Formats: sequence, structure tokens, C-alpha cells
Amino acid sequence: MLVAFACVLLMVSCVPRATEDGALARGDVAFATGDLDEALAEYQLAARQGDAAEAYARVGHTYADLGRVEEARDFYRRATERDRRWANQAGIDLLHLARYAESRSDRFQMASAVETALEFIPGLSVEDLALPLARHYFRDGDFGRALPLYLKALASAPDSAADVLMEVGTAFEEVGDCERALGFFESLRDQVRPRERNEVDWHIGTCSFALGRQSRVDGEGEEALQLVDRTIEVGEPKNIIPQVWFERGEILSEMGECDGAVEAYRMVRALDPASTGALVRRAEERIDELRFGLGSQEVRGSC
Repeated sequence: MLVAFACVLLMVSCVPRATEDGALARGDVAFATGDLDEALAEYQLAARQGDAAEAYARVGHTYADLGRVEEARDFYRRATERDRRWANQAGIDLLHLARYAESRSDRFQMASAVETALEFIPGLSVEDLALPLARHYFRDGDFGRALPLYLKALASAPDSAADVLMEVGTAFEEVGDCERALGFFESLRDQVRPRERNEVDWHIGTCSFALGRQSRVDGEGEEALQLVDRTIEVGEPKNIIPQVWFERGEILSEMGECDGAVEAYRMVRALDPASTGALVRRAEERIDELRFGLGSQEVRGSC
């Protein structure tokens, strides 16, 4: 009697596992024949019946094959919570999905899949996707995330196309690093034909002027002068050129080069002779201060 009762208990305890194994086996057959919807249904049944890591991993794998990143992530998370060994498979599946998405120019799915793959395998190599990922983040305005990927792409392909250099320079400019941005813009300028330089000259002029003003604040007169002169040389952005000449006058005045300062202030008026704006009035006041010794020494600088 006792033996019989033990056998019954053994049989009952085996039923869920046997049912789960059957669902997994049926799912495997469906998956092998390409019927992913049927495979998914069987794997989900197995997961409900047994709550086993293997079943959750199969559901995640099937969702990855179907291109459904969020569902794949959710089920692989459940699998790895029960058995961390499934993390590697999760990362590989999602990276494969990312590459497939990139081949179809679906950058949103590619980025989502890569981010999820890195959740399972931190430090996973994505060098082949570095440039498309960088461009995705760039177009999304996420320049901080784009820059490390751009630099990784440039390290493996230093002779990058002009549009890549423009994007890298712009990204550095957007995060406030005009010094590094300027290096990329100058490299790009050397590559493009003169008639194609307007846009890059605009960036060079903007960054050079910003850096020149900062150098002046830092007491680096020679460097400040070189930078504002670069803006004047490229002639862009046109709307700030009078201001750049005024800044040149301020730098030269502080350096004690009074004649050069007067000429720079006169250029402010020359660029807009009909103007009665504040900048022109300030330039004329500076000329009077330098020529006739008006104003305080602080205003006149070393002149």
C-alpha cells in the first residue's frame, strides 16, 4: 500500500514537468519549420506551466527572431533572473537583431536592440554598428551619447567621409567643446571644394570667435587675436563680423597696439556705414578714447 501511494505521488509530481517538456518539444518543432507564431504559443505555455528559465529564454529568443525587442528583453530578463547563464544568449540574439535592423535602415530598432544587448552583456563589442548608432543619437539630439561612438568609428576608419567629420565637429560644438570641434571643421575644410565651404566656414567662424573671446578673458592676447582673425578670414557668420572687428579692437587695445585697434574699430563703421546702432557708437567712442586720451585707463587698455 505504501509503495503504491509513493508511486502515485511520483506520477503526480512528474505531470507538470512532462507537460512543460511536451510544450517545449512542440515549440521546437514549430520553430524548426518556421512557424514562429505556433512556436511562441507553445513556449509561452511551457513558461506558464513550469516557470523555468529555459522556457522563458525560448520565448525571448522567438520574440527576437520576430523583431520584437521589448518582448524579447522582458522574457530574457525573466530567464536570467532564474539562471544568469542565459544572459549571453540574450545579448547575442539582440545584437543579431540590431544588425538586421541596421541592414533595413531601421535605426530606432537598431538602437533599442543594442541598448538591450548591452544590458545583458555590458561591454559587448558593437564596433560595426558604431557609426550608424552615432548618427542615430546625433539626429535625435543626444550628442553626448553620439560622440564616443563617432570617435570609435573614426578610430577604425580615420579617412572618414566629409559628412562624418561635419557631424563630429557639430556634436562637439553642441556639447560646448569648440576647441575640439574646430579641429574637425578645419580638417573638413581642407577636403571640400571652395564653393562648398560656406557651412563649414560658418562653424569655424562661430567657434573661433567664441574661443577668441574666452582667450581674451584668460589674458591670452596673442591667441585671442589669432582666433578672431580666423573668423574674419573665413568671413562667417556674416552677421557677427562687425562684432568680431570690435573684439579685435579690444584685444589690440589691451595689447598696447593702438593704431591697429583704431583701424579695427573703424572697420565696424565701414561694414555698416548707415548704422546708428549701439555697436557702432561704442566703436566710435573707443576711437575717441584712443585718439584723444578720453576715458579711464581701464577703458583704454594699454594705449
